[in-house]
Amino acid sequence: MNEQLKLAVKAIDDKRAEQMVALNVQGISPVADYFVICHGNSEKQVQAIAHELKKCAQEANIELKRLEGYDQARWVLVDIGDIVVHVFHKDERTYYNLEKLWGDAPRVDVGEILSSC
Repeated sequence: MNEQLKLAVKAIDDKRAEQMVALNVQGISPVADYFVICHGNSEKQVQAIAHELKKCAQEANIELKRLEGYDQARWVLVDIGDIVVHVFHKDERTYYNLEKLWGDAPRVDVGEILSSC
């Protein structure tokens, strides 16, 4: 299992992200190997999720390539190389519906990842 993916899922789970989905986009997207999509119920929670992911990546010496949308906390994109994490505010997630946009990507069992941490 991809260690960066495990780190991302664990960090997101630690801040109680809602409805986490991991998609294997290898061969589908040139941007990353995995997309992780989740949401928080408030701007503060969205920021807390993104901040925890950033902190954990830095502690593991994983380069944070990009962090966008943090101040508005409606859709925060955290790029840690092979993994791109989309942290939505609950009100925005349905509107953008990334799961449908990347519907041909196989899902990765998040529960299995968490049980292996």
